[in-house]
Amino acid sequence: DNNYFLSQPEPTQGCLLSLRDFIVAHHPSITPEWKYNMPFFYYNGKMLCYLWTNKKTGQPYIGFADGNKMDFPELIQEKRSRMKIFMVDAEKDLPVKKITLLLKMAIAILEKK
Repeated sequence: DNNYFLSQPEPTQGCLLSLRDFIVAHHPSITPEWKYNMPFFYYNGKMLCYLWTNKKTGQPYIGFADGNKMDFPELIQEKRSRMKIFMVDAEKDLPVKKITLLLKMAIAILEKK
């Protein structure tokens, strides 16, 4: 449902759309789906990650379903038990190397399940 993306103000909207396209293009087994009224991404039918924005700052982030098993300094746990998030600055170019590495880590965890 594109309404979620299109309802976001710029530059957040453009950032989220770029993130969505980047995540889907990362691997042919990644599929976009809607769950809990949020844009989720699945890998071979297993929950991989989702996109959302920080309530206070409005900044977009990628939430990783198995973030608790991922060791990466910029992942934030906060009060989540399983998920960790990676904040993205909508004003800057996507940190594609970091996002690629995080997606590879997340996929590796799912392949071990």
